[in-house]
Amino acid sequence: MTAFIQLTDTHIVPEGQLAYGRSDTGAALVRAVESLRATLPQLDPVDCVVLTGDLTDHGTAEEYQRLRRILAPLPLPLLAIPGNHDSREAMRAAFADMDWIPASGPIHWHHDFGPFSLIALDTLVEGAPYGMICDRGLQFLDRTLNALGAQPVVVATHHPWILSGIAEMDRNNLRNGDRLCARLAAHPAPARVISGHLHRALSSLVDGILHQVAPAPCHAVHLDQRRQAVNSLTLEPGQATLYNWRGPLGGLVSNTINLEQHPGPWPFYPD
Repeated sequence: MTAFIQLTDTHIVPEGQLAYGRSDTGAALVRAVESLRATLPQLDPVDCVVLTGDLTDHGTAEEYQRLRRILAPLPLPLLAIPGNHDSREAMRAAFADMDWIPASGPIHWHHDFGPFSLIALDTLVEGAPYGMICDRGLQFLDRTLNALGAQPVVVATHHPWILSGIAEMDRNNLRNGDRLCARLAAHPAPARVISGHLHRALSSLVDGILHQVAPAPCHAVHLDQRRQAVNSLTLEPGQATLYNWRGPLGGLVSNTINLEQHPGPWPFYPD
């Protein structure tokens, strides 16, 4: 079976610092790598890890170097797109050894898993918290969808086209997601969108397209849907998302992986 793991919003800061003065994102990613290494033998073969943006907190070379060091023990190829906390050029330099990263311009790429394809779109607007798919990104999407024919497709973005009810986050989502949805609705095979940015697990069917937002391995955005709520973080247990292809009838199945230590497993009916 074909599978990949989505990690998002790692927000790595320099050694010895805390994101927002509270979240030890480096330690959280170390735990995530250790947990995933321990979990991999129990899973169907996993092809790669897809990082859906906000890899770092400030987009510095130091933060990207630390990110790569922490991820190095994970025995899986890495694929990545930037988020609003990233720097496109610093990220390009940090992943220059990867064959999927373009030499210049937005970081769009396509990965063929066989039974389905993953199209990754760079939604970073330098200096802004919200996201946009640029004209080059939409052209890349059009070309790739045309080449794929009737193959199922997953589109990865950092910013989601989904409303969480958390006012500040919804103001800073994907501003032109309707243009993405229109293209996927016209695709002659199943399509879905996977994103990050919200640090929470959400899903919604928008214009017939399934949109899934993944939780983060570090802090979460506080679930406060009151109109005047202050945008806040909470130190909830870290999570990643596993996607398995289960054939034409099963499709692409998602599963949440808890990254913190917890009791078990125990057989339901021990001898």
